[in-house]
Amino acid sequence: MLATILLFILVAYLVFHCYFHYGPKGRLINKISGPGYPIIGTLLDCLQSSDGFFKLLTTRCDTYYPIFKVRYYLFLTLVSIRHPDDLEVILNSTKHINKSVVYNLLHPWLGTGLLTSGGSKWQSRRKILTPAFHFNILQQFVEILIKEGENMTKSLKNAECIVTKDLLPFISEHTLNAICETAMGISLQGKDLFQQRYQKAVHRIGELMVYRYVRPWLLNDWIFSFLPAGREHAKLLKTLHSFTEKIIAERKDYHKQTNGQYLKNLNTNVYEDDAETIGIRKRRLALLDILIQASQDGTLSDSDIREEVDTFMFEGHDTTAMGIFYILSLLAEHKDIQDCVRKEVNAIMRESEGKLTMKSLQDMQYLERCIKEGLRLYPSVYFIMRVTSEETQLKSYLIPAGTTMHLHIYGVHRDPNFWPNPEKFDPDRFLPENIRNRHPYSYIPFSAGPRNCIGQRFALLELKAIIAPLVHNFYLEPVDYLKDIRLSIDLVLRPFDTHHLKFIPISTKCM
Repeated sequence: MLATILLFILVAYLVFHCYFHYGPKGRLINKISGPGYPIIGTLLDCLQSSDGFFKLLTTRCDTYYPIFKVRYYLFLTLVSIRHPDDLEVILNSTKHINKSVVYNLLHPWLGTGLLTSGGSKWQSRRKILTPAFHFNILQQFVEILIKEGENMTKSLKNAECIVTKDLLPFISEHTLNAICETAMGISLQGKDLFQQRYQKAVHRIGELMVYRYVRPWLLNDWIFSFLPAGREHAKLLKTLHSFTEKIIAERKDYHKQTNGQYLKNLNTNVYEDDAETIGIRKRRLALLDILIQASQDGTLSDSDIREEVDTFMFEGHDTTAMGIFYILSLLAEHKDIQDCVRKEVNAIMRESEGKLTMKSLQDMQYLERCIKEGLRLYPSVYFIMRVTSEETQLKSYLIPAGTTMHLHIYGVHRDPNFWPNPEKFDPDRFLPENIRNRHPYSYIPFSAGPRNCIGQRFALLELKAIIAPLVHNFYLEPVDYLKDIRLSIDLVLRPFDTHHLKFIPISTKCM
């Protein structure tokens, strides 16, 4: 009996395998080369560690340049692309905007918010949320970002002369507070334990998602829920959701206490009023206020609010923290470039009498080039996955509708055909004369096209506001080196190991 059942399963598997891989769509995909074995495809990839998997991905990207296919499971074939011409076809389209089934793993945490939704829901949410990043609102956010950069610098000054930091947790603490005070209108001061639990949960849930992704038998929620990893996943979700629910409740309570007077002015030019009217923190209208108002209008439910808050809390602090992490590490390892940044920052600080402003941040053009070059080498979001909505002609191959596309941002950023000596940290790549003739889709740290990052201007301002005061007050020296770093498959480009940096005050008494 058992033998009959096993034989039936094997025959059914082979029938489905042939249908999916050798039918009309499969024959088109088969024209593209790629790794794997008959029947099982690349199932053995699941034996790799997360850093080993990352190395495997980058190696294949070079081996099969500029496009290859990967058959992961019975029903899932990926086509990985990194040539700017191919990336432009997918990203610039208003049709290929739906995310792949892989993003379903995020649904228990982020729901179907701006990151994971598609179609009309994504279009509706994008329209609702875009005003939150209006230039005039960003001008007011800058005050908070500058303050957070100053707090970060003060925390180092309050310690002994030379401070060595485990860099990523140190940065994440401040980027999380920055996104909460700006986009959510809530301060995390005095909530250190609560904040630390959230940060650890974000890191761990990302690891569990990757663990599931490379093990197709764990994609079933029911099976996963019975495993120790599944039970841990459920506990992490409670931590993450309780964090955002507390923030939403606190902001709603604020509007209740003020009789909703600030929500009434949401669609006016209230953000142009003076600071005495708006205040420095809680009275400044934020992204969360837009969501709360939409819920009062009946446009959004409470669960809709939470999925967007979950999305922006994660993306708004973790991706930015990774950007700062790599840029500080690069500056520490390149003293000549660090000195040039310091020279620029010092000159601008003298002009502005020691206080940063929106204008002074915008004037830091050399620092901006360093940031852009850092995001080229280490893009926080290093891949995107989309599904083709119709048959699509790429540079060399015709791709059938319904194909999962892996857009390899990390790969195109290091393509020697577009970036000579791609491993070198060279901010001058972003001088106007060097940008002019470069393929626009060879550099996409914030994606591109209709689904580009809604908060990219916010992110660049935050990177400057955090990095500038650190370089102004400290010499940065490496303890660990980027050449030794092990990158892992994660939701963001996260290092596998801890990474330390030394901060040496620029004061003679500490030298």
